[in-house]
Amino acid sequence: MSDAANPASPAASNNGARSIHTVDARTKKRNASEKRFKYYGIAAIATGVFFLVVLLGSILWNGVSAFQQTYLEVPVYLDPERLDRENPSSATTFTYNPLIAEAVWERAQELGFGDEFEDEGGMSPLISASAAAIIRDRVIANPDLIGETIDVRILAGSRVDGYLKGRVDRDSASRDRNIDVAHLELVDAMQENGSIRKVFNWDFITGTDASESRAEQAGIGVAMLGSFFMMLVVLGLSLPIGVATSIYLEEFAPKNKFTDLIEVNISNLAAVPSIVFGILGLAVFIQFMHLPQSAPLVGGLVLTLMTLPTIIISTRASLQSVPPSIRAAALGVGASKMQSVFHHVLPLALPGILTGTIIGLAQALGETAPLLLIGMVGYIATNYPDGVASGFLDPNSAMPAQIYEWAKRADPAYYERAWGGIIILLVFLFAMNAIAILLRRRFERRW
Repeated sequence: MSDAANPASPAASNNGARSIHTVDARTKKRNASEKRFKYYGIAAIATGVFFLVVLLGSILWNGVSAFQQTYLEVPVYLDPERLDRENPSSATTFTYNPLIAEAVWERAQELGFGDEFEDEGGMSPLISASAAAIIRDRVIANPDLIGETIDVRILAGSRVDGYLKGRVDRDSASRDRNIDVAHLELVDAMQENGSIRKVFNWDFITGTDASESRAEQAGIGVAMLGSFFMMLVVLGLSLPIGVATSIYLEEFAPKNKFTDLIEVNISNLAAVPSIVFGILGLAVFIQFMHLPQSAPLVGGLVLTLMTLPTIIISTRASLQSVPPSIRAAALGVGASKMQSVFHHVLPLALPGILTGTIIGLAQALGETAPLLLIGMVGYIATNYPDGVASGFLDPNSAMPAQIYEWAKRADPAYYERAWGGIIILLVFLFAMNAIAILLRRRFERRW
């Protein structure tokens, strides 16, 4: 082979030919640009992950403490001179408050704090306002306890709970009219003695909302049940209506201006702010149809209207992803149009349909604005429903509305519970999205 035929030979190089291994300026510039773009992508991903970690870290840091609660454990003497064994329900909570305060006062004297407080009246900041009702219910259930000394575990006040969780310190207590430094010193002594301790707070998960003065008693259980009944309504209405609408528009509807108008409106409804659906629900379902206000049924209807566009769009995309050859093969062997859709196309599109439905439900689960407009605020969720019918029709709240209600209250203990409620809501959302991913991987077909 001659030197002229070999571009990499020294002779060819001397004649001005360039080797394929030589990188010119334009190639270097292009390679540098590609590297920069790669680094920009990595930086963008790192930034997103960083802020996600910061967000989740903030939620956990502020909300995990809501799953612990401070309790007092003291012996309470049920004085028969104050309580009627024959009619224990005649004694109100005002009768039990002094009995509890005396028990805590005796424990304070045992620990050497008798000089700091004049009498048992100084013990009230340590005791939750709900403590008397708890003991009263126990006595009503068993009147034979009257005249005995019983060991009880009652909720401590929100300031005591905040002190043990680091939310209250001696400096803030010196400016707080609800508790002072002497109380905090007594709390330290009672904690060492075992009379005060923190335990896992099941009542936060299963309990009901409480008044402003009983933050330590508030729970999200009833609101969780309200969200559950709402999701049943949304699932029972949006899935069949959304899938049927998608099948008709995609497989059977003629392509004309009318169907084009419907498709445009569906796409526009997906971008409408959720508060508009709340105003619509208030006007139609409550003021016009006179359905019960604040009921999960009404909340479910409002969220159904909001979820339908998402389900319709995702279902149509799933139907479009099925290859046309499936339809042609079914029709070719004698199947009708209806049979080809429901026996062949719909089963193959099912993974995408289920995924879109679950994502739509997850979006509806986190909505707050439309629920506030129809009256589903937190403080009405104080009792569990009596049955399935009352679960749909009785006034109730939902988790997002309950979290919003807690966040705007003045007591810092409610702020802590708002963060804890966000953790529970995120657990539900993560679970629903995980189910969507599993369903897609289980039923997905690759063409």
